[in-house]
Amino acid sequence: MEKRIPESELIINPDGSIYHLNLKPEHLASTIIAVGDPDRVEKVSKYFDKVDVKLSKREFVTHTGWLNGQQITAISTGMGTDNIEIFMTELDAIVNIDLKTRLPKPKHTTLNIIRIGTSGSMQEDIPAGALLASEYGIGLDSLMTFYKTVFSDFEKNMGKEVKEKLDLPFTPYCIKGSTHLMEQLGKGLLIGNTVTCPGFFGPQGRKVRISPAIPDIIEKLSAITVSGQRLTNFEMETAGYYAMGRLLGHEVISLNAIIANRITQQFARNPYEIVDRLIQHTLLQITKG
Repeated sequence: MEKRIPESELIINPDGSIYHLNLKPEHLASTIIAVGDPDRVEKVSKYFDKVDVKLSKREFVTHTGWLNGQQITAISTGMGTDNIEIFMTELDAIVNIDLKTRLPKPKHTTLNIIRIGTSGSMQEDIPAGALLASEYGIGLDSLMTFYKTVFSDFEKNMGKEVKEKLDLPFTPYCIKGSTHLMEQLGKGLLIGNTVTCPGFFGPQGRKVRISPAIPDIIEKLSAITVSGQRLTNFEMETAGYYAMGRLLGHEVISLNAIIANRITQQFARNPYEIVDRLIQHTLLQITKG
């Protein structure tokens, strides 16, 4: 018999909504577009035919509505895999835990979760302005130190190769995204493998006043090839999404608007237009079927 989840482990607000996201099951669609910036939620929902739900708490802003007869939720997460761990765990609890009884539901519900975010290129031939879908996420953060999962041989080899090339004291994790969502949403996009960094400055080789320990980290990562697969771009959430998606049983894909190229030192003059193109592409592919 399933055990009731204690109040200290799964916090429910007085109104019955889940703690951080401030959502109830009726607020959530099964297709979710996740963005980092709270201001970007409205840039997604402005294309909806109708918006039924507008809620916010902390950095988590939620709009749920309809487009071409399909219900879609847009939610902001903030930055970093620590936020993604909270986001994914609470989303899963909303659909797979009875929030009143605190008991797991007998039937698992799978969500389709689509990250739309900005990213930097680490390959000369992927310019600012490109749109890229992540086949794999490679995490340089410590999230998977605290969870157990099964890795494929390729994922193990990629993690070991990154550790060796960067001379790290830990082994990064590599996780594949959703094949189903890649087939649906990756059409017309570049396909790549995305490195998830645990920070924006030092972990990405940037120096402002503090010198990073691996100043040439982007150049080292861009030179890695495993089984014919290279690392293409970097950001701060994808690997966390893919890891939590695998653990919790959800379909997850990361779609990236490339707004900079660190090899050519190019930065897009129109980053908002690039993100908007990616939003429109995603909504079209979601609703066309």
